[in-house]
Amino acid sequence: MANILTVYPEKCVACRTCEIVCSLTKTGQCNPKEARIRVVVFDEEGFFSPTVCFQCKEAWCVRACPAFAIQRNEETGALVVDQDRCVGCRMCTMVCPFGQIFISRNTAKSAKCDLCDGDPMCVKFCPTGALQFEKMDSLPAERRKTLARKVMVASQSEEG
Repeated sequence: MANILTVYPEKCVACRTCEIVCSLTKTGQCNPKEARIRVVVFDEEGFFSPTVCFQCKEAWCVRACPAFAIQRNEETGALVVDQDRCVGCRMCTMVCPFGQIFISRNTAKSAKCDLCDGDPMCVKFCPTGALQFEKMDSLPAERRKTLARKVMVASQSEEG
């Protein structure tokens, strides 16, 4: 069973170390706008949550890409953008329901989390353990439900 990048928002302190490490690893620059992970801050609720690609089993980004530039790495389970094939058309960014793929300002092509070839740097440098790389079956159902409820409440308060 594949490992997945798991977020524990209750441990996140919004230090944004994950964004810095990710951008440095992927681009050689400390530029959070180029990070493949983003920390969402809900100031009023005091709630912070790193967000990252879910590596969807039935990925809309893969289906929408006219250049067939997004493929699953069978070894890591990550969806990976082939920069040589990507034409920067933005179709993948339009169909991702979670907003986890973006157009890089550096390359004008799609960018997203690729799990750092199975060894995510954001996990290694997260000072609070808010990010983990875990076996998919190790996530208890109750934890998923609690996280989903927190996200739902936060999004409802944002809309209202």
